[in-house]
Parts: sequence; structure tokens; C-alpha cells
Amino acid sequence: MQTIATLVALAAALAAGQGPRNLLTGGLSEQALAAALLPAAHWHPYPTIRDRADWEAVPPEIRAGFIQTAGQYLGTTWERIPATVTLQFIRNGNRSNYDAINTRQREKLATLVLAEVFENEGRFLDEIADGIWAISEQTFWGSTAHLGMQRAGNGLPDVTEPIVDLFAAETGALLAWTDYLLGPRLDTVSPLLRKRIRAEVDRRVLTPALQRDDFWWMGFGERKNVNNWNPWINSNWLAAVLLLEPDPQRRTAAVHKIMRSLDNFINVYPDDGASDEGPGYWGRAGASLFDNLELLRSATNGTVDIYRSPLVRNMGQYIYRVYIKDEYFVPMGDAAAKITPDAELVYQYGKRIGDPVMQGFGALLAQRRGPYRPGASSPGRILPALLVAREVATANVSEPLPGSVWLADLQLMAARSVPNSAQGLYVAAWGGHNAQSHNHNDVGNFIVYGDGKPVLIDVGVETYSAKTFSPQRYEIWTMQSAYHNLPTINGIMQGAGREFQAKDVSFNETANRVTFSADLAPAYPAEAAVRRWQRRVTLDRKASVVELEDRYELRQWKEPVRLNLMTLLSVDTARPGEVRLGGRYLLTYDARELKAAAEEIPVSDERLRSVWGDRLERLVLTAQGTGLRGGYRVVLRDAKRS
Repeated sequence: MQTIATLVALAAALAAGQGPRNLLTGGLSEQALAAALLPAAHWHPYPTIRDRADWEAVPPEIRAGFIQTAGQYLGTTWERIPATVTLQFIRNGNRSNYDAINTRQREKLATLVLAEVFENEGRFLDEIADGIWAISEQTFWGSTAHLGMQRAGNGLPDVTEPIVDLFAAETGALLAWTDYLLGPRLDTVSPLLRKRIRAEVDRRVLTPALQRDDFWWMGFGERKNVNNWNPWINSNWLAAVLLLEPDPQRRTAAVHKIMRSLDNFINVYPDDGASDEGPGYWGRAGASLFDNLELLRSATNGTVDIYRSPLVRNMGQYIYRVYIKDEYFVPMGDAAAKITPDAELVYQYGKRIGDPVMQGFGALLAQRRGPYRPGASSPGRILPALLVAREVATANVSEPLPGSVWLADLQLMAARSVPNSAQGLYVAAWGGHNAQSHNHNDVGNFIVYGDGKPVLIDVGVETYSAKTFSPQRYEIWTMQSAYHNLPTINGIMQGAGREFQAKDVSFNETANRVTFSADLAPAYPAEAAVRRWQRRVTLDRKASVVELEDRYELRQWKEPVRLNLMTLLSVDTARPGEVRLGGRYLLTYDARELKAAAEEIPVSDERLRSVWGDRLERLVLTAQGTGLRGGYRVVLRDAKRS
């Protein structure tokens, strides 16, 4: 039997155009998997409550944190989700109230379980039993926003048709890990607890996921552009199968199906390993693939191991290639500009692929955060983090600050005026198309940071609502090109869809200049009447400036071109030819070509306020003249360093 590790060269050839990669199942039949898969009784991925030495090796401050938090849960009410809260999604677009209750339930149970594992005195068992029972009696484990997957459509869940979404799978895995960690201790409360866990997880996750191929996230139907749902759900389904499925044949069949589904995710991923969903989704895209790979590697005693694949390596490294400074990362689409990646996860991924930079970044993230605290609801993430916490705390720390990055498939450029330093200017620009996952109409957008702080920004996304993932998505202002650092041409913004894309995209770097160039004209609808829009974004390291140059050719002039620039800094346009941003940065332009004006945008949405505060500014530079050919050049510099 060929092991997966020997197939990497073949997979690379397939990825080069000879067919799908199929890294996981290309050389591993279901029969071969059955021979490699450890029986559930012999699979011991993590210590259980009986393995005291392992848990006592976890740093005491972490153990104390879980026990203290769990103590606050004793005697509290297990919430129920009323029908009317579930119906809020179709009545007023609100999903937050439902999701908040659902998340609190999972986090509460996970914390109680780990506290019992650490304390080992039985003090939390009754509360855990109440949690198992309450969650088992919950009508639907998933999100109200995902009920459109059922034939009855959105509204209330149809109990006769269990659907497997993100949080149904999360809950199934939570109960499976609860059973694994505590085992017979639950029987001391009642032997029916573990029986109930098995019945509910089978009914809601194991059987429907095995029997149905039409859940879009699996990638078996017409929809091939699977996103983070695929590895996220599969990782939890896989854990539940490996831990709870009693039938060896069904267990093997389910694991092989999961591997085929994961191949559907891997097969459409670009060679550069970059996520078009942005770094905010890396934790549930590339990192969730890592969760799957760790489970598969463990459960097959190393037979399934694809870590030597360049793609798998690139998928991990993406998270630090788009790092700016502190909590800031290059955002795309719905990804926020400020994120906090899972430190232990980054460290472990880096360790597995042999990347000391990624390991050091994970250690840095852990150092900034401090001791690991309760809060995550997914034991599949908590367990490995707890067991590696001491190692991460003493590991070498490093901060990835590459001088330049070019992700060719994503068409993303990033560069620093001072390589290996956060000092000076940082610029990122991207091409792509307007049908990416979690897309905003932002082809050709760019951002600028100074000393690691935002200057020209990508706003991101507001709190999710029904409208966010509806046909009215692009009515939301944050999704529109006019609220990105992009032109509005003849009064027309960019269009939504795969056909609206950049062309002739290029990246060039010399010792002193890093340049991104693209024709943005195809990103605009026909009514924009634009023949060519050549955008060039350049970081001049010697002069320490960012230059934006747009040259265009119109088919027809209808109204002036407007260049929109978004910032969180104060804007002073009093002097023609220059704009002062925050009193520090100076943006200069030819006053004969452009006229500057600014508008304040109040921010009331909590998700945006947490990143930018209560206000933003949109600077609009309006082109003068009515010619069919034209252009402008804008230069941004740090006035304090000029």
C-alpha cells in the first residue's frame, strides 16, 4: 500500500494541470484506509481524566483559570432558545441573539468538562449532566441563519430533517469529546447520559452526513467553490466519527467520505496557499484543514500524512505572510483588519511543517495574550493547546516582518519600506475578482499603514445579518467599491460576479521600489464606459513614499471620476494640492487635476466600532475636466520623516 506521504510529487504534477490533486484519497482506497485506521478502542489521541500526570503537567495558572470559571457556572440556568428568538432571523434579519445563546451553551459545557478533568473531584459532574441534557433537548444545534439548507427553508428547524451546518457539527464534536474525556465518570451520574450523547450525535450529525451528499459544503454537488465550511465541519464530523461510531464499516466509510470532501476543498485551493476569504477566516480554513490532518495522522498512526505537500505548507504560512503588526492583518472581503490568531494553533502548524518562523510567531502571539484562558467552545482546539502550552511559553519568539510578499494566485502584493521592521510605511494591494468567498467589490484596492498603524484602510464588514448573505448583499455600504480605496467611474461602482475582475496584473520589485499594477476596467459594468483603467501602486523605499497612479481611457464621459480613499484619521483638505491625515501623514496631488473633499461616516455597528472606533472619514478626490483620456498621481508620505 502506498502511504499518503509518497504521493506528494504526484499531487504536485496533478496540480500543475494533469487533474485534481486529491492529496488525501488519490492513493488511498477505502479498503486501504480500513487497514490503516486504528479501532476506536485503541485510539488515544489525548489523555482522559484518568491520565493524571498529563493534566497535572499543564501550567497551574491555566488549570486554575478553568476551575475558577467553571465554579461560576455552578447552579446557573441552562438557557433555552425560544421559537421567537429563532424566528428573528426571518423577521428582522437578526441572527446574533440566537447565535449568542447557542455559543454560550457550548462554551459553558466545554469549560465545565475541562474543569472536571483538571480538578478530578466530581464537583462539576451534575452541572455537566445538566448541560448534556439541555443541549440534547435543544431542537437545533446549528445557526438560525443556516436553516435555508433544510427543504422547509428558513424560519424554524424541521426536526424530521436534521441538517449538518457549522454549529451542529461543533456541538456533535463537543459531546463526543465530553464522552471521551470523562467516560465512566458520566455513568456515576447516570448510564443514560452517554447513551443519549451517542443517540443525539448519530441522529443529528453522523447519519445525515454519511447518508447525504447534497450538503453544499461537502463539494460533491454542482457547487464547487467550497469555503471554510468544508474543513471546519469536516474536522468536527471526523472527531465525532472517530470517537463515537461503533460500526467499523460505517466508521471507515465516513472517514473516507470526509477525506474525499476535504480533497474537494484542497483541489480548488490556489498553489500559493492564500485564502480569498482573508486572514480572519484562516482559523477556519487552512487551520481547520490542519485540525483534520492531525486527526487523520493520529488515527492512522501516520499513514495519512501530507505535510510535505508545498500547498499544505503554503496554507499555513499564509497567516504570517499577511501580517502587518500587532493585531493588524491585510483584510479582504469580510475579514476584519484586527484579528488574534490562535497562538498554539499557529505554533503547532509551524512545528508540523518545520517552519521556525511560524513557530516563533505562534510563541509571540501566546506571549502577547498571556496564559491560555477558557472561552473557546471547541475541545478539538482546546485539548492540543493545553498540552502544548508549556512548550509554547518557553519557545523562541519571532515576529514575521518580510520586506515583500507576492501571492500570485490571490494577486496580493505587500511590502515594507524597511524590511524586517514595522517602522515606516507598509502597503498592500490586490487584484482578484468579485465572486470570491465573502466577497466585497474591491478589485484593485490597496491599504497603507505607518509604523504598524492604519492610515488608508479597508473598512471590513458590519455585524452579520440576513442581508449579508442575501441578494441584497451589495446594498450594504461596506461591500461597495465606493467605500474602498477605488475609483467611481462615470458614477458607476464595481460589479459583483466572477466576470468583474482585474486583468494584466503584475508585480515587480527592485532594491528600492515595489510595484503592483493591474487594469481595473473589467471590474466595472458596461455602463461605466471605461475601456482601460491602469492602476499602479508603488512603494518607494528610498523616498519612503507610497505612490498611486491611475491612467484611464473612457468610451464616454458622463460625469467626473471620483477617487475614494478611506481612513480613520482626521482629514484636512484646506490647502489645495495636499491633504493632511491625522496631522502626521501628507497626501499630495496636482490641484489642477483633482479637487479634494471629505465626509465623516459615523460608525454605530459594534463589529466595526471594535476595530475603528466611532467614526471614519472618506476622502474623495474628484477629477477635473471632461476628457476621455486622463489620469492622476497621488503621493502619500509621513510628514514627520520627510
